[in-house]
Amino acid sequence: MITNPNPASLAGLSAAQAKEVIFGIITTLKLTEKEILALEEEAAKWRNRSMLARSKGMDKLAAEAEKELERINQKIGVLLDEKKEYKIQIEDMRRQLPGLAARERSIDPDILEQELLMALGKTGEEAETERAFQELEKSSAADSALDALKAKMKPDGTGET
Repeated sequence: MITNPNPASLAGLSAAQAKEVIFGIITTLKLTEKEILALEEEAAKWRNRSMLARSKGMDKLAAEAEKELERINQKIGVLLDEKKEYKIQIEDMRRQLPGLAARERSIDPDILEQELLMALGKTGEEAETERAFQELEKSSAADSALDALKAKMKPDGTGET
């Protein structure tokens, strides 16, 4: 049986890795279901043997068959519990997949900017200088436009208003 305290946790995995883990558990679930079916067939065989032995008055042989039937039924019970647990884990993991995929898609704008600057061959210091000049140019252009507007609006005749 599964011993991990939180086997359905996909923390720290990528979406692709998480899908592989889920696929592995689904595979185990399918194998467990096959084993249950095989054991149920085996149980039916021993149940029939027990009934046959009882009908022929062979109580000792019937008791042996019932003993084997009980052993098989115990195995089936354990496997049914595992099957249930696997299904719960798979459902829990499937609910976590969208979150994992979303974390992979999130973009840190600062990291993106640094990567773009590095791709352009600029260092962090050059980027800071470039950014400072861009801000200065924007500010200067805004100041120039404001001064032009003020000059245009003056009532002393230099403006047209």
